[in-house]
Formats: sequence, C-alpha cells, structure tokens
Amino acid sequence: MKKILYILMLFLISGRIVAQTDLLNMIPKDTVPVYVTSTFKATRIINGQSVETTPSHHLDYRISHRFGTLNSGSYQFFGLDQGYIYMGFDYGINKDWMVGVGRSSEQKMINLYSKLRVLRQRKEGMPISLTLMGEGFADMLNYPESDQRTTLSKYSYLAQVLIARRFNDRLSLQFMPTFLYRNRNNVHGENNGVTALGIAGRYKLTKRTAFVAEYYAVLPNQIDKKYNNSLSFGFDIETGGHVFSLHLTNSIGMVEKQFLAETTGSWGNGDIHFGFNLGRSFGLGKKYRTNYKVQD
Repeated sequence: MKKILYILMLFLISGRIVAQTDLLNMIPKDTVPVYVTSTFKATRIINGQSVETTPSHHLDYRISHRFGTLNSGSYQFFGLDQGYIYMGFDYGINKDWMVGVGRSSEQKMINLYSKLRVLRQRKEGMPISLTLMGEGFADMLNYPESDQRTTLSKYSYLAQVLIARRFNDRLSLQFMPTFLYRNRNNVHGENNGVTALGIAGRYKLTKRTAFVAEYYAVLPNQIDKKYNNSLSFGFDIETGGHVFSLHLTNSIGMVEKQFLAETTGSWGNGDIHFGFNLGRSFGLGKKYRTNYKVQD
C-alpha cells in the first residue's frame, strides 16, 4: 500500500512541475521586462555615489586614497608624500537595497548610509534609473574645551536623489539633487542646510576602460566664499573582480559632507589631488534569482 501511495505522490509532483513549466512557456517572452545594467560600473563614480547598488548578499570592500596637491612642489613629491584615506563596507540586503559604513582619516569621520533603488531603466518603457540615498556623518575629532562644541553638533545628515540614464553602449549620465544638513556649520554666517546639484557622466573607451567626470554645484549664498565646488575627472579600469579608478580632483574629502561644503582646492590655482578608488566584492550567499532579463 505504501509503495502505491509513493508512486501516486511522484505522479502528482511530476504533473505539477510539468504544468507549471507549460504555463511559463505560454507567457509571451515580450512581457518579461528587459532591464538595462551597468549604467555605472561601481556604486561610486569618483567622490559621490552612483545609481548602482551592491548585489544581493554581497559585501563590497572599498578603499579610497587622496594625495596632497600637485602644486605642493618637489619637496612634497608633488603631493605623493601626503595622504588621506577612506575605507568602507557596503552590503546588499536585496537586489535593490544596500547599506554601508565607512571611516575617513580626514576629520576622523564616520559615515552610515543606505541606498534604495526605486526605478530601474528598461530597454522598453522606463527611460531612467532612480535611487534614493540617506546618509549620516559623525565628526570624531577631539576639540579643545574652549570650542564649546556639543556632541550633537558633530552630526550631519544628507538626503540625495540619484537619477541616471544609459543612453547607449558607451554613454551614461547622472543627475544628483542633494540636501545636506549640518548641526554646526564651519563658518559664522553659513547656512546649516546646504542644497547642491550634481551631474556626472561615464563614457566607455574600450571593453574594460572608461572616462568618468563628476561636478557638484552648491547653490549661491549657502557656504563661505573660501570654499569651491567639487570637480573631478577619472579613468576606470575593470580588472575582473573589481574596478580600479584613477582620478584628479580639487577635493580632499571623500564623503559628501566634506566635498560638498568643505572643498578649499581650486583647479585654477593648481590645488589638484591625485587619487584612486579600489573596490572588491565578495559573495556571501546564494545568487538572487530574477524573473527578468538584463541588457548589458
């Protein structure tokens, strides 16, 4: 009797699998969305974030380095004797949501952030990708007692909308409306809230190389005149498991609070920093199964 029941169960299971397969084959292939991927090759462009998110159940380790200014002369080996470093970890909770934490040697700053992809560009239909980002910063410097700085004054917050489109196999552009709020600003008379508009682009040169550029313009009368807008140019090299980025920028800071509102360097004066970004991704779980196609 048990053998008969086992045989019947096998027939029922097999029939169910066949039925499901037949139903899937009946769905027109045109109804399966085809998503555009690789708008940018990393979660960051140069200093700022890209529309991309870390893959599901992947840990992305990132290290960024900035040297001193090129105009510091031969005594400082044109900036190479000086250095600033940022290290961060990003984790993909699912295919659209990631979280991250990082530490910058500049101001001994810790940042926590999260990105959520809301829209994804399709080959047909949706023309853009849109990702929302929220970030918090903590300045960990020790200040003299005369500074009278409270613990709360060390915190800052950021909200950003990342809107990107990959126009063809070579060109991608991104627009970044950004709002930064500092519990304490740097100079008397500055606004605590800073609004900036950013634009970035990527142009593919070869199969594994690309030119990237990034510019953030702070709206007038928000920060002191001694600060400048952040402008950066870079060259990305794909090397299998990671992207190696070489770039030139007028910003020492490698987190949004620093390069948006505290960039003192000027391209016109030769205050240009050479630097690099390097990221390496590690898979920590099963690959996320999708019910859509992708177009590289």
